[in-house]
Amino acid sequence: MKKVIVVLIVLTFFFTYLINMTIKDNDSLMQEIKNNSYKYSVESIDAEILGNSITSGVYGRDVDYDKSYYKMKEYGTYNETLTCFKDIKPSISIEDNYDKYLIGGNKNKREVALVFTGDDYSKMISILDREKVPGTFFIDGIDITKNSKLLKNSNHEFELLNYDNSYDESLFKTAVAYLETITKNKCGYCYTMCDNDKLLKMCKKLHLHTIKPTIVVENNLYSKVKNNLDKAIIISIKINNYTEKELTSTIKYIKSKGYNLVTLNNLLIEKN
Repeated sequence: MKKVIVVLIVLTFFFTYLINMTIKDNDSLMQEIKNNSYKYSVESIDAEILGNSITSGVYGRDVDYDKSYYKMKEYGTYNETLTCFKDIKPSISIEDNYDKYLIGGNKNKREVALVFTGDDYSKMISILDREKVPGTFFIDGIDITKNSKLLKNSNHEFELLNYDNSYDESLFKTAVAYLETITKNKCGYCYTMCDNDKLLKMCKKLHLHTIKPTIVVENNLYSKVKNNLDKAIIISIKINNYTEKELTSTIKYIKSKGYNLVTLNNLLIEKN
């Protein structure tokens, strides 16, 4: 008998739910929300896989009908400003492909990321700050402690390059955690200039994307960027006296061509 009562209660709740859903879906308010949804819907763009490499996709957007409905119902009438949204993940996403080299952002973005490797970060940071441009610095794990004040007080992005020029997994993982503690930001990327299966496997295990820059520059920064500038590319700059002297003019050139300079994460992230 008790089982019968439980079943009846469950069925009652189920049919009540169906009735409420039907009423809501046929409500003129819901119909108005749906009729206006075309204004806001944005198709997602798939990430592009090229052999063992990948470029970022872009999340789409759609109206969250239920949330919009309940907000406007509480308000008492249709109000466009109360429309709620939900993200639409691309069918092919970098979030599901940590085993491929991430070589750039989506070409719909007129953006460029400057990535720096080397030892003397402070001079490059001063130039970036003066030009009001963000940068991403890949640093050696053994440099974290001696640069902790700079890392803590900078608005730039910092990722781990290696640990004492090696890729020992336990040391790399520990250094990543330490870097995140100091910067208060989550690390997301590993760095390589060429195919490195050992690094790729380790970084996949740590849930980090392995980037392979579009341009790697140690000298003649301005001319190399001028000859290779394109949308959504990663420009890797070796910190030295040559690149330091040409960084300001290079930044000005990139801006003059209508590109936005962003951090690596902002270039590659698929969510708007």
